[in-house]
Amino acid sequence: MAGAPSSGAKARPEGRAPFDALWRHLLPQGEKAGPFTPMSPLLSLQNLSLTFPGRTAPALDGVDLTVRRGETLCLLGPSGCGKSTLLRLVAGLETPSGGVIDWSDKRPEIGFVFQEPNLMPWADVAANVALPLRLAGVSRCEAASRVEAALERVGLKGLAKVLPRELSGGMKMRVSLARALVDGPDLLLLDEPFAALDEITRWELNDALQNLRAGVTILFVTHSVYEAAYLADRVCILRANPGRVHALVALEEARAKGAALRASPAYAQTCVRLSEGLRQAMEAA
Repeated sequence: MAGAPSSGAKARPEGRAPFDALWRHLLPQGEKAGPFTPMSPLLSLQNLSLTFPGRTAPALDGVDLTVRRGETLCLLGPSGCGKSTLLRLVAGLETPSGGVIDWSDKRPEIGFVFQEPNLMPWADVAANVALPLRLAGVSRCEAASRVEAALERVGLKGLAKVLPRELSGGMKMRVSLARALVDGPDLLLLDEPFAALDEITRWELNDALQNLRAGVTILFVTHSVYEAAYLADRVCILRANPGRVHALVALEEARAKGAALRASPAYAQTCVRLSEGLRQAMEAA
């Protein structure tokens, strides 16, 4: 069952004529934009709220958001607006104080990539990737083939026996991504996984993630408008105090990929749209 759309922020910025044509693309929840084709919902968050124990002010309040099956939805917003908290609620790592997380079918397999790789330093790459399979009781033979396939998907073929200390930061994040994929999740949650990396490595991992999208729904937390503009089908802009949805931005369905996208006028315009939406969200907090 899809969640009821919230109103979002509808006011256009005053005195900013150059952005007038762009602001119409910053749509409140529930409104459709351009050629984006709606997909069936995977889950909906309905009036979701969370107040941490010992706190009086909620971290999240009145969040209404539908995640569509097969899309990449980026959560973008300032620090403290509840992006990571929202991800943890979807993962079942936190319990909401109010509202509903409604799955359209049974709760799917979920993979989670955290801000840090969180690898076991004494174990090689293959053992780190195989950890979810070992905990699930998967046989060694089946686990080995699935680990090999996951490593190939993230560009780490041939590195199964390497220890984490021998890897760069970007390669460690690839191992973390392979570990999240090895179970064949339907939903992949990523909490700013590339934020601490240099720009070139970040671009490479964004490209790798683009190539992994087939058949997987992705919910991706980021502070970067450039990363959101590159990866997302839709961007959910959050505002703080308390955390809630400010606006949804639907991006074009058919876009270039890789360097061609980053060099395109459409990408530059999308970055401006998101920057303006983020500015509005921060002013409204």
